[in-house]
Amino acid sequence: MKNLLPHPTSNNPHPKLEEEVKMNCANVIETKEFKNENVNKVTHIKSEQMAADTYYFKPGQVLDYHRHPEGDQIFFVHEGEGVFLLDNGKEESLALKPGVTVLAPKGIWHKIVANKELVVSQATKQPAGMEAKPK
Repeated sequence: MKNLLPHPTSNNPHPKLEEEVKMNCANVIETKEFKNENVNKVTHIKSEQMAADTYYFKPGQVLDYHRHPEGDQIFFVHEGEGVFLLDNGKEESLALKPGVTVLAPKGIWHKIVANKELVVSQATKQPAGMEAKPK
C-alpha cells in the first residue's frame, strides 16, 4: 500500500500542493513511552504550522505551569486520570479522564498533574513559544 496522498492538480493556485505528500500519522497508545524521572513528551507529528505531541505521565508526575504566548494549545486525554489547571489570575481545575478535551488559551498559564498513569496528546500552532512560570 502506498503511503502517499496526491493533491488535486486542476486549476490549483498553489503549485506546491500538487506534489505528492506522505501521510503523517501515529498511534499514541500502541507506542506508549513512560519515563521514571519525569513526564515524557514525544513529538509524533510536526509541520511548519502545527505540532502534535503526546505526554506520558506516571502517577504523581507534573507538567508544571507554563504558557504559550503565540498560540492556543488543545489537549486530548486518551487514558488515565489527572487534573488540568488553568491560572489567569484565578486558578481553575478540571478532572482529566479518557475522552476529555480542553483548551489552554494563548498566553494563559496551565499545568497537568497525573493521579494515575496518564496519556494526553496536544496540538499547537507553530511556533507558539513557551514560557515556564516563575516559582
